[in-house]
Amino acid sequence: MNETEILSVKQRFGIIGNSPLLNHAINVAIQVARTDMTVLITGESGSGKESFSKIIHHLSARKHGPFIAVNCGAIPEGTIDSELFGHEKGSFTGAHDSRKGYFEVTNKGTIFLDEVAELPMNTQARLLRVLEQGEFIRVGSSKVLKTDVRVVAATNVALEEAVDKGKFRKDLYYRLNTVPIFVPPLRQRGHDIELLFRKFAADFSDKYKTKPVQLTEDAKKLLLSFEFPGNIRQLKNIVEQISVLEINRTITAETLKKYLPATNTTRFPVLYNGQQEEGLSEREILYKVLFDLKKDVIDLKKLVHDIMAHDEQPHLDKPALEDYGHLLAGNQQEPAHGTEQEPVILDINKPPATATFPLDRVEDISHEYEDDDSLSIEKKEKELIIKALRKNNNKRKYAAQDLGISERTLYRKIKQYEIDN
Repeated sequence: MNETEILSVKQRFGIIGNSPLLNHAINVAIQVARTDMTVLITGESGSGKESFSKIIHHLSARKHGPFIAVNCGAIPEGTIDSELFGHEKGSFTGAHDSRKGYFEVTNKGTIFLDEVAELPMNTQARLLRVLEQGEFIRVGSSKVLKTDVRVVAATNVALEEAVDKGKFRKDLYYRLNTVPIFVPPLRQRGHDIELLFRKFAADFSDKYKTKPVQLTEDAKKLLLSFEFPGNIRQLKNIVEQISVLEINRTITAETLKKYLPATNTTRFPVLYNGQQEEGLSEREILYKVLFDLKKDVIDLKKLVHDIMAHDEQPHLDKPALEDYGHLLAGNQQEPAHGTEQEPVILDINKPPATATFPLDRVEDISHEYEDDDSLSIEKKEKELIIKALRKNNNKRKYAAQDLGISERTLYRKIKQYEIDN
C-alpha cells in the first residue's frame, strides 16, 4: 500500500480519516482506476460511495471524458430505459423528439450507477448487453448502437440475497462484481469520527462566520459510542445543527445528547424485562441480563437448599415448582400442566407443611445448577474480559471502555478471576 499516494488522493478528493478499512478501499480504487474493469462499490447509505467513483474516473485514462452519476432508485420504472439508453421520436406518449440516453452521452467516459439494485429486470438485461458487448438499442428503435463506457456501480443492499430472491440477475451480478470495493460505515472507522466532526465544525464556522464548536472529553466518548445509522451524512447534519444553535462553543456530553436520536440504533434488538432499557448500550443490557440470570439461579438454589434443610416436608407439589421455573425464565404463559389456578407465592422463610415430590430429585436439580449454569456465566465474563484486554494490548482503560464498565470494576474483576496480563 503506497501511503504517499493514498494521502495525495485523500487531499485531492477531500476524504477525511485514517482507519485501515478506509485506506484499503482507497488503495483498491487507485489500483483499479488504471484499468478498464467494471467496479462494484458496496456500503451503507451515506458512507461516501460516490467519492470512490470519482477517484476511479479521475485517476483513469478516461479522466478527460464525461462522467455522470445516475441514481437508479430515483428514476421511475417507466422511464428508466429511456433515461439510460435514449428513445426515438414517437416511441411513447410524450416522446416528441429523439433523445440520447446516458450511455450514449458518456461515450469514452464513466457512468456511475448508484443504487443499481433498484433497476427493473428488463433494464438489467439491457445493462448486461452493454457490459458484455458494448451495444444498446434506444427505446422504440431497432438500430444497434455502440458505446465505450466504463461502468462503476454501487449499492447499499446485499446483492447476493437479491439474486437468491430472484430480484437481481445472477449473470449481471457477476459481471458488475469484477472488482469489489467495500466502503466501511462510520461506526467501523473509530477515531475518524472525531476528525470528521472537527472538519465539519471548521467548515460551518467559515460558512456562518462563527467560532468552531469543540467537544469535551465526555462528549467525544459519547460521539464514538453512537452507531450513526446515517453515517457521514448524519454526522454532518448534527454538526451543522450544533454550530448554528449552540451559543456556548464548548460542547459537553449533555449538550450533544440533545442532537443525537433518543434511542441508539443497534444491529439487533435486545430486550430486557420485556422492553429495551432506555439510555443503555447493547453491551450493558446484555450484562444486566446475564447477571440477573445468575441472581435468579442463586435464588433458586437457596430455595431448594432451604427446603432440603427443613425438618418437615414442605407442601410444594411438582407442578408448582415447574411454575416457579417459568417465572424465573420470564415465561408468562399458562402453566405446563394445563388448568388455571391461583398464583403460587413462595416464601423461603416459611415453607408450607407437606411435600408431594421426592427430595432426591431436588438434590439432582441442585447439582445441575451448581455444576453448569452458575459457572458458565462466570466463565463467559472471564472470557469477555480476556478478549477485551488482548484486543487493546492489555490497556485496561480502553478494555474497560469496550466492555462498558469502569476501570475500577475491570481491575476488581481481573483480581477476582486471577487473570494474568
